[in-house]
Amino acid sequence: MSPTRRNLLLSAAALPFLSACVTNSGDDDDRAAGNTGTKSADNPLGVKADAPLEVVIFKGGYGDDYAKNAEALYTKKYAGAKIDHQGLQKVGEALQPRFVANTPPDVVDNTGASRLDIATLVSAKQVTDLTSLLDAPSFDNPAVKLRDTLLPGVIEDGTFDNVPQTLNFTYTAWGIWYSKKLFDAKGWAYPKTWDDMLALCETIKAAGVAPWTYQGKYPEYINDPLLSMAAKTGGLELVKAVDNLQPNAWKAPGLISAAEAFAELAAKGYIMSGSEALSHTEAQAAWCQGKAAFIPCGSWLESEQKGVAPEGFDMVMGTVPSRTTSDQLKATAIQAASSESFLVPSKAKNPAGGMEYLRILFSQQSAKAFAQTAGTLPAVAGATDGLTLSSGLGSVRDAVKAAGTETFTYRFRTWYAPLAKAVDDATGELVNKRSTAAQWADRIQKAADSLAKDSSVKKYTR
Repeated sequence: MSPTRRNLLLSAAALPFLSACVTNSGDDDDRAAGNTGTKSADNPLGVKADAPLEVVIFKGGYGDDYAKNAEALYTKKYAGAKIDHQGLQKVGEALQPRFVANTPPDVVDNTGASRLDIATLVSAKQVTDLTSLLDAPSFDNPAVKLRDTLLPGVIEDGTFDNVPQTLNFTYTAWGIWYSKKLFDAKGWAYPKTWDDMLALCETIKAAGVAPWTYQGKYPEYINDPLLSMAAKTGGLELVKAVDNLQPNAWKAPGLISAAEAFAELAAKGYIMSGSEALSHTEAQAAWCQGKAAFIPCGSWLESEQKGVAPEGFDMVMGTVPSRTTSDQLKATAIQAASSESFLVPSKAKNPAGGMEYLRILFSQQSAKAFAQTAGTLPAVAGATDGLTLSSGLGSVRDAVKAAGTETFTYRFRTWYAPLAKAVDDATGELVNKRSTAAQWADRIQKAADSLAKDSSVKKYTR
């Protein structure tokens, strides 16, 4: 199964395990007793060389060979350590009883639809604080801390109540995709501003091609460029206001303007007829067949379209065009976030080994090997340098590099499932000409206000 936003970013649409069954049992037995070694420059986390290590990996679209490669590096350094590796698809089902019994593995790739509910684990104090790992020297370069080798936002993505609890291994960016082969053949240049986009759409339409399609049954896909445009216009303060459920956040000028832009895209007939009824696979197949020039998607698209896109299609991802000449963020800014979530249980027998395994996994050597086999950007900066990449992955790497520190992501989608659905539904109405931008904002703001007033819902801030 190819990764999508729903399993990459642990969306609320999935059914997480341990939603209400894990508590801090008060069992103070130290399962790690006798499994720690002496800390040194070569062993900064105090690993006991012969302590067994249990690793559980979500065996999804990326497989688990990359994890086994890191395990080989671990046993090369700690020759006496025996590693128990398990590659699973239903992580939650397998590990739920073990967390309840306080007998979890040493490190877990907590990903997939059957993942463990990380918020519940954190509140039950079942997850290790990873600060010591982040402050440890990187596996490749002792002069550089691990935290300083990661792409922007990775640490924040795994932080709960100011404590780093998980570390995400892959990096996803969102943008607008097109065929470089088609654009080169037609002499079309990817637009940098929204006015340029509309002008190009008219040219594309005149050539007998639909300018846009999107995954109509899942409006979240076309939400991404709309919300990216709003973030560029209003800056990070707009993003934070939305996530923090601030009053009238959805009526900010940047959001209204972005909604107007996509309403205009629909009003001018630039969205392929029938897109609303298409699944993600159907819309993406139509795009690969040349029926539409643009499609919004995350950076997993190229991997997902293997065997569908024709030879030489050369898909590439462009950043969302600027809406105004006075945007708060540069045209190169991009929506991006990390995923494939690793954690070290606090009740692990060998937590030092679990963190050391992550120190090795997040090395240049491991990340580079992963990029070559998975076709996905790792969360380690520079991991793809010097590699010959496919057109899609190369464009994602270049976009992330060009963005620099100007990457952003909204968190309301993973924090508040009802609000995420309200935004998806409203945008579906907007791009199908059944709603104005003002009505779009009113509808979402009403949902956000209702959520903000609901005392039964735990609130998060950033």
